[in-house]
Amino acid sequence: MLSLTLTRVPLQQPYVKRYAPLEEEDLAHYHGLPAGGFCFGAYADGNCVALALAEPQDWNRSLHVLELHLAPHCHRQGIGARLLEAVEDAGRAAGLRTLVCETQNTNVPAIDFYRRQGFTVDGIDLSLYSNDDFPDGEVALFMKKPL
Repeated sequence: MLSLTLTRVPLQQPYVKRYAPLEEEDLAHYHGLPAGGFCFGAYADGNCVALALAEPQDWNRSLHVLELHLAPHCHRQGIGARLLEAVEDAGRAAGLRTLVCETQNTNVPAIDFYRRQGFTVDGIDLSLYSNDDFPDGEVALFMKKPL
């Protein structure tokens, strides 16, 4: 038997991560995703304030949440939960079996959010981001929710 345990460990300094701009290939891929019917946005005053981008994997009938972002002033208002609900509904309607997301062990707010939405930790990848991820860096957490 294998057991995974998540333990909150206080850090002396907050963990801050900045992402490089997306490459053209990634932007082109993301640009085509909405046509698949698994991407949703939330708008206020004509501006996009939150979005969910998801992509099905036909080979195992899973739906991967690639991006879920909310403007800071939209946090803790139920907007993210409603976006995920729309993704889930679209996945169920398409006959998919599970919703999958990937986040980092350092992203406690995301882990807490996904757990509140019914996701459980399903796996880890100790070297997804680099060969030096473990033991002192970020570790990828894969979380799933049955549809």
